[in-house]
Amino acid sequence: MARIPTDAMQARVPDSEKITINLGFVDLGQIELLVREGFYSNRSDFIRTAIRNQIERHAETVRQIVVRKSVDLGLRHISRQDLLAAQAAGEMLDIRVLGLVVIAADVSAELARETISALSVLGTLQATDALKSALADRIS
Repeated sequence: MARIPTDAMQARVPDSEKITINLGFVDLGQIELLVREGFYSNRSDFIRTAIRNQIERHAETVRQIVVRKSVDLGLRHISRQDLLAAQAAGEMLDIRVLGLVVIAADVSAELARETISALSVLGTLQATDALKSALADRIS
């Protein structure tokens, strides 16, 4: 069996995240009806389409908020080198992302605490449990 190098495994970023929602029986029944009639391939297809439509409907509002709050949109990868550079410059980072933040596995809890003053993620944070614990008081 081929072994995937650790760096290659860390480089893989999932393109989606599973969520769970609760629906009323009538709403679920209507979704099932639309799926059976061929409007959607399955429940997930319906829900993804509904979400995309709502996001599109509010796109301008999201754009304005992103600009106003200086939020990075998309993927933000934070490497050990990034944090060492901030440390050398005597800077503390205020990280705001709408999307996905990945903090490299080789970042120590001490380095993260010395260089990250705030971490706001509207989406998903991928970091070791030790990093999440170390930054718990700074994550919003």
